[in-house]
Amino acid sequence: MHTLVKYFRTMPPVALIGASNDSTKYGNIIFKDLKSKGFTIYPINPKATSIEGVPALHSLQELKEKTDVELLVYVIPPKLTLESLQIAKELGYQKAWLQPGSADAAVAEYLDTHNFQYIIGACVMVESRDLVASI
Repeated sequence: MHTLVKYFRTMPPVALIGASNDSTKYGNIIFKDLKSKGFTIYPINPKATSIEGVPALHSLQELKEKTDVELLVYVIPPKLTLESLQIAKELGYQKAWLQPGSADAAVAEYLDTHNFQYIIGACVMVESRDLVASI
């Protein structure tokens, strides 16, 4: 099993870049799914004040200032993912999970050449389906 999958299965807090209040978007579906499984999710959305009642953070800089999150989950278009990963690298993030549709060849090349631990194309909802909140 990939080391990042093993890490994810320990249920660490995660940042969801592209979190959304639109119930038709994966940024909302994934947010609700992981939250229902007991994950601590920090929604990142520069335009939202909250996502499903959870205060939204507006940038990776704000995430870095307020949390100790290590894993960034991307659910935004590849061009925006690449821009965000460049900021993430500057801030010291090294773990990235790229949901289907959030990466392209340029994103993969950037991840490879900048020493990220990453997964492209696997769904966090599938990888977490047998995890249950231990509350």
